[in-house]
Amino acid sequence: MALSVTSPAFKAGGEIPKKYTCEGSDVSYALSWSGVPAGARSLVLIVDDPDAPDPSAPKMTWVHWVLYDMPPATTGLAEAVASGALPPGTRQGLNDWKRTGYGGPCPPIGRHRYVNKLYALDVVLGDLGRVGKAEVEQKMKGHVLAQGELMGTYQKGR
Repeated sequence: MALSVTSPAFKAGGEIPKKYTCEGSDVSYALSWSGVPAGARSLVLIVDDPDAPDPSAPKMTWVHWVLYDMPPATTGLAEAVASGALPPGTRQGLNDWKRTGYGGPCPPIGRHRYVNKLYALDVVLGDLGRVGKAEVEQKMKGHVLAQGELMGTYQKGR
C-alpha cells in the first residue's frame, strides 16, 4: 500500500527552495500525507540524500531528519516545526550531524536528491535512545504496512 506525501514548498522532483537549506533559514518545509492504513500504530519519517558527497560519484547516503513513533492520525508537519511542536509521542533520531531535528540540504557539489520517506508501522517502536536511521530501519523490519515518498532536489548557488 502506498502513502501519498506532498509539500506546498515544492513539487515531486522539483527544486527545494533556498529557504529550507543551509543557504537560507535552514528550517523544515511543511509536509502532508494521506493513505495511512487503519491498522497503523505509528509513523516514521526519514529524510536523506543518496547522492553524498557528489552525485556523479555517490559514496554514502546523508541523513537529514529522523522522526519515529508519530501518531498514525498525524496528517503532516508544519513548516519550521520545532521539537516541542511535534505531534505528541513523536520521538527524534539522530541525523548525520549527530543531532536531532531537521538539517536542510547543503550539498558540497552538484544537484542532490532529497528523499522524504514516510512509513506506516503496525507497532510503536518505543524509546530507542540516541539512535540514527540504521537502528530505526532495523526496528521497523517486518512492521511496515505502507510507505510513500516525496523527492526534491537542491544545488547550491555559485
